[in-house]
Amino acid sequence: MNSFLLNTDEGAINFLQRLVEIPSLSGEETAVANFLVQQMKQSGFTAYVDTAGNAVGERSCPDAAGQITQEIVLLGHMDTVPGNIPVRLDDGKLYGRGAVDAKGSLAAFVVAAARAQLPPGSRLAVVGAVEEEAATSKGARHVVEHFQPDYCIIGEPSGWQGITLGYKGRLLLDYCHAQPMQHTAVPGGGAAEVGIAWYNQLMSYVEQFNADKPRLFDQLLPSIRHMQTNSNGLENRIELKLGLRLPPNFDMAAFEQWLVESSGEGTAVRSHSYEPAIQTSRTSPLAKAFNRAIRQAGAQPTYKVKTGTSDMNVVAPIWGCPIVAYGPGDSALDHTPNEHLVITDYLQAIEILQTVLTNLS
Repeated sequence: MNSFLLNTDEGAINFLQRLVEIPSLSGEETAVANFLVQQMKQSGFTAYVDTAGNAVGERSCPDAAGQITQEIVLLGHMDTVPGNIPVRLDDGKLYGRGAVDAKGSLAAFVVAAARAQLPPGSRLAVVGAVEEEAATSKGARHVVEHFQPDYCIIGEPSGWQGITLGYKGRLLLDYCHAQPMQHTAVPGGGAAEVGIAWYNQLMSYVEQFNADKPRLFDQLLPSIRHMQTNSNGLENRIELKLGLRLPPNFDMAAFEQWLVESSGEGTAVRSHSYEPAIQTSRTSPLAKAFNRAIRQAGAQPTYKVKTGTSDMNVVAPIWGCPIVAYGPGDSALDHTPNEHLVITDYLQAIEILQTVLTNLS
């Protein structure tokens, strides 16, 4: 495998391009993990692939007494959603699946961590996690049991001037209604009509919940991920798979009760993959460190909350440490056919991260 000199901008750009070129769908991250470990070893890290398949690189700077008093985890992810976008560097932009979500952030983590002069007593770990794009979040769930950081930075696109403080929660629903076949002329409708009626009830619930909540982050946001009807000649059925983006402090018990009450005979509704919403403070030491670094670079910081979810939802409730999400790129390009990362945004994010890591104490 090629190795890249991460202390130069050219090396950082070539490293990012190679990272994007290696396919890494959720559950298929072995090749990219091996590449990351090889590169981190070449750049002075102690690096390895852990038992979950995550790529982990560690650097330490003990204090005068040989002690480590502060641990920082930079948690990015290696996996991508499907979609083949030919990788190319064109007019200062790198195109390719994962360029924004979120290999750009992960590459910036590795480069900045390699360059940073760590404060005495510090240890940092860069983690390229597996299966962030899947509902499993396998990598983050493994990492949360093996580190207890004082600070955590999640690798997700915020733009180099942006600091992400929160993500909505998530709940997935699998709905199925089945009933005996009958002639279409018989009043009452078939399984499809029953399923659509139930979905309309759900939308009424959502509209009532959102009525007094003007901010998207505080609303309940549903989406249909899959819908199918079928028949075997004796029974017909409808199956729906729904995703719900949840606001902070969502009353799961009340909603689960509504699901029970709204499900009639022949209907099964399964809820799963729940993650609570998370929102942190702009006055935390970590958020302030980013604020200072961005201002020193001549820009006005912007604070964001996202309507999606990330590995922040998994680790923040357990670690309880100051945490933000940060990385180059426009998140509006996540998962799109036009996904691309502006190279100047990437290089500027590396500088911000390097400043934060050097000064965080």
